[in-house]
Amino acid sequence: MFDWEAAWHAALYGPGGFFARGEKPSSHFRTSVLVGTELAEAMLALLSRVDAALGFPPVVDFVDVGAGGGELASAVRSLASGPLGERLRVTAVEVGPPVELAGVRWVREIPSCTGLLVGHEWLDAIPCPVVTGPSSDPWITRWWPSLRDGEQAEVGAPRDAAWAAAVASVRGAALAVDYGHLVSSRHFSLTGYRAGRQVPVVFDGSCDITAHVALDACAAAAGGEHVLVSQRDALAALGLSGSVSGSGWDWLESASRAGRIAELRDPSGLGGFGWLLHGCGVAVADLLPPLPPWRPNPARNPFP
Repeated sequence: MFDWEAAWHAALYGPGGFFARGEKPSSHFRTSVLVGTELAEAMLALLSRVDAALGFPPVVDFVDVGAGGGELASAVRSLASGPLGERLRVTAVEVGPPVELAGVRWVREIPSCTGLLVGHEWLDAIPCPVVTGPSSDPWITRWWPSLRDGEQAEVGAPRDAAWAAAVASVRGAALAVDYGHLVSSRHFSLTGYRAGRQVPVVFDGSCDITAHVALDACAAAAGGEHVLVSQRDALAALGLSGSVSGSGWDWLESASRAGRIAELRDPSGLGGFGWLLHGCGVAVADLLPPLPPWRPNPARNPFP
């Protein structure tokens, strides 16, 4: 029997694997991190609320799990200022070769975190077993009950375990940002990406291999107080509305920023990503106001 999980893991993280050899997401697909610094601004706004809820500890962490080229970690470090910036420790967690970035430390394992841990498009890169229905796998029984005879499904248990372990390392808040699906809308989504194009899945290390994340299952595995909302709504709640003002060059800069925010909040694109936010010793209500629950668009491709 073909071991999908082992082949997937070797293709990404084994010797000569896609990420192990140093491939960076920025070379292959566009993510929110690559649009501009606005996502980092939102992370700092959220971190400021976490910091206040923790009572302003002497050192406050921003941990970027699956950091890729370190774009998000670097932007957060460079934008942070004032008392928060003076106490901020930024850590990039990545299995590939580190990138030299001022003020960012690189590690291979998730450290303890007092502050905000973010897994931005991390869970989709965790390999999973693949089964064909009918299946008696307990994860499938609970989280993919609609699986029909002959249909394939990714078993999200490894992602559940990884997210639960990450959340357990945090005092403050943990945030997973990803594309995905809910138990009511499961669909087989395993695919490959190379140089900005969707390609057939091959396990030779030549492409990224990814699949939608069962964020509802991850939420249940980690437990505790949490919310699952859309990126579109979360960014607005953190102050990124994209209004245009001023005149002349100020207007042009404002319009450019508004365009970037509009891309981040596009409900048919990046704005449709799910934000799974766990409060770890702090109340989620202190971090985000009540927002509509996330409703994914199962028809869209993972990356715009």
